[in-house]
Amino acid sequence: MRIGICPGSFDPVTNGHIDVFERASTMFDELIVAVFHNPSKKPLFNMAERVYLLEESTKHLKNVRIDSFSGLLNVYVKQQNSKIIVRGLRALIDFEYEFQRALLIKKVDPDIETVFMMTSSEYSFLSSSGVKELAQFGGCIKGLVPECVEIEMKKRYQTS
Repeated sequence: MRIGICPGSFDPVTNGHIDVFERASTMFDELIVAVFHNPSKKPLFNMAERVYLLEESTKHLKNVRIDSFSGLLNVYVKQQNSKIIVRGLRALIDFEYEFQRALLIKKVDPDIETVFMMTSSEYSFLSSSGVKELAQFGGCIKGLVPECVEIEMKKRYQTS
């Protein structure tokens, strides 16, 4: 069974992420979208909320499973009986960062491969941090994030 791992913080998940999940899911028997807990970041949504929003946003993808983890990515990949990490790229700056990460993982565990997928051009500008900034200042995020995320972000920023 071919299992791909698509890790990230997904705070929040955007339509750019969903685009990558949809296309990557056709390449694997199972695609695990793995929400990473980064203790150095203060997320807008907690881990359980991000997992829930991802589950809601990927219901239409039957071979996609949402999970969460903390610790080393290469260890998590092995625990899931996978050897493939899927990374979405928006632009050259993403590539430089992700390429260095992929080389480090390859050095630590030569069996693990990283596959880079370009986001569709309609989402090449889209980032979670950009969406958060728009929402925080009352900007329109419709079409940038799944509807369930839009609703939760509006609630979050109306009460803050």
